Amino acid sequence: MKHFFGLFLGFAIFIVGIPALMWWVAGAPALSDLPVARLYLAIIISIAGLSLSIWSIVYMRRVGKGNPFDAMGHEVAPRTKHLMTDGPYKLSRNPMLSGTYLYYIGILLALWNGWALLVFAALAIIMVFQVRSEEKRLETDFGQEYLNYKAKTRMFL
Repeated sequence: MKHFFGLFLGFAIFIVGIPALMWWVAGAPALSDLPVARLYLAIIISIAGLSLSIWSIVYMRRVGKGNPFDAMGHEVAPRTKHLMTDGPYKLSRNPMLSGTYLYYIGILLALWNGWALLVFAALAIIMVFQVRSEEKRLETDFGQEYLNYKAKTRMFL
């Protein structure tokens, strides 16, 4: 149940809530008002980002047997039991967030709005602090194994 709650919370905030906020601060444009070529490119980038995030979640659940997501030090889903260094985690220490950032970049491309960019920038800054908090926990949980992985794998794509 805790795993489901973590997935639901992540979906509600990152896949629906933040994009809705970006759309709202951009003046709530209708899709029909957006240039078609830019909209198609935005959709492709967003789908690529969501695909990377979903791959990461599935891989984390199957291989890591949990989830690293702590909300500012509070566990909202079962923690990973195994350090993941292959699959999407070979590309980035944070492929789920990298995919989410790609998703937002697609949305930004569609909206083409400075206010939406400010929402993304603020979220990106907050999430870097969140990632650093998670990395401290991973260092505690996995020790030298995580430090070795951290030394050879970038934080984001």
